[in-house]
Amino acid sequence: MAKIIEVRLGEYRPVYKFDMNDVPCTRGDTVILEVSKGMEVGLVISEIPREAEDKKEQIMGKVVRRATEGDWNQIGNNRQKAIDAINTCIRKINDRRLEMKIVQAEFTFDSSKIIFFFTADGRVDFRALVKDLAKIFRVRIELKQIGVRDRSKIVSGYGVCGRELCCSSFIKNFHPLSIKMTKEQALPLNPTRISGVCGRIKCCMAYEFFAYRDLSKNLPKIGDRITTPQGKGRVKDVNILRRWAVVDLGEGKTTKVVFDQDDG
Repeated sequence: MAKIIEVRLGEYRPVYKFDMNDVPCTRGDTVILEVSKGMEVGLVISEIPREAEDKKEQIMGKVVRRATEGDWNQIGNNRQKAIDAINTCIRKINDRRLEMKIVQAEFTFDSSKIIFFFTADGRVDFRALVKDLAKIFRVRIELKQIGVRDRSKIVSGYGVCGRELCCSSFIKNFHPLSIKMTKEQALPLNPTRISGVCGRIKCCMAYEFFAYRDLSKNLPKIGDRITTPQGKGRVKDVNILRRWAVVDLGEGKTTKVVFDQDDG
């Protein structure tokens, strides 16, 4: 049975499953891959290979070898060619007055295809552009429209926390996010506080969402009216982790109520 590892295809594409093919490699290794339409390069994401669960499991291809010095020279040449390809593509986009912005481009390892990643506000008819580029480069052309989160993943950068963006450092695939995640964590609904560099809700909002949701089940919400030993009042602040609430009793009086884990 095949041993499966997860590999990020190219530098900017998703993570896929590959047959390890008895090639000794581990997480962080750059490997050369055989796919259905040629040769690719990728970065090993899996820490430990695993057995294929069943025959229907989708496997993209197989590992051929760990990248050699000659392979790295080829990778470097491809990166330089991709820079030139971006400039050419931008000129053609301007010539055809298309509403799209090129974010990045990359060649497959064997240089048989160029993938251009772009953003646009809506759908773009780029069929004529593809023909222009195919005539120039004489290889297969793929134009892939991406969202703002994908753009941040490709471009990379640092968040307000001072660390490299989660999307470009370790997140394999994006997960759904909603404003409910910030509400459950009693975070201020300030777009500048809860939005990442992509303009969407920060991916880290999901990390502790389930823990906060469970911890807050027996706590009052801001605005609730509750009874305290000092009298009835309205909740004006809640600390979910420390399990206390500040209650406004009226006439300028407030009190702090601490809740046990089992309080309901």
